[in-house]
Amino acid sequence: MSTAAPSKVPPAAAEGPRPVVQLSGVRKAYNLGLSNESEVLHGIDLIVRHGEFCAVVGPSGSGKSTLLNIVGLLDRPTAGTVEVCGEQTTVLDDGALTRLRGHSIGFVFQYHHLITAFTALENVMLPMLGAASFANDAMRVRAEALIASVGLTPWQDNGAGKLSGGQQQRVAIARALAMGPALLLADEPTGNLDTRSADEVFALLQRFNTEHGTTVLFVTHNATLAERCDRTIEVIDARLAGP
Repeated sequence: MSTAAPSKVPPAAAEGPRPVVQLSGVRKAYNLGLSNESEVLHGIDLIVRHGEFCAVVGPSGSGKSTLLNIVGLLDRPTAGTVEVCGEQTTVLDDGALTRLRGHSIGFVFQYHHLITAFTALENVMLPMLGAASFANDAMRVRAEALIASVGLTPWQDNGAGKLSGGQQQRVAIARALAMGPALLLADEPTGNLDTRSADEVFALLQRFNTEHGTTVLFVTHNATLAERCDRTIEVIDARLAGP
């Protein structure tokens, strides 16, 4: 694997299955029309294909998190088009965006955002409950399988607040995969972990990518982990580096 690959996929590589993510001319500005207007993304063109594991790197404040928020449908671009899982999202209303996000995109953040009063298992079930509005045996079976896949079956009934940092992030990964998303967005998920726990969390993400074909965008400042990804997308001064 190499980190030297360009951030943009050349036209010759654009054949084959529809990309999981395709951004064209994406711009994002805040305080439009005001004296303090600021554009934080400048004309981003990006293609991410099914099954890719991409590191997203760049200095603090370069626009990485804004890029991830737009890909994750948490924010809308000021200009340009965003296609996710074959859907042209810039024409969707908020309800349609919420449904697409809930079923097609999983999120893992630097802080786990678990509900600490709930058990590990209950946290993993939450996305399924949100989609169906009621619990059933199939949800529990899937949640137990995901907990087992991240190696936490002995702790599945423990309160999330009683788990170690590495265990909490593993629960967060299991929760992010509960709906079987095509795309997993991980924003500095190892940033608060020691080296060993960070390596374990990264290995889990790689395993799900390899075994299930889950496409992963992995924001990190850890150069060692970035080198282990299939491809590096570098954001500098709100633009993608490379040709």
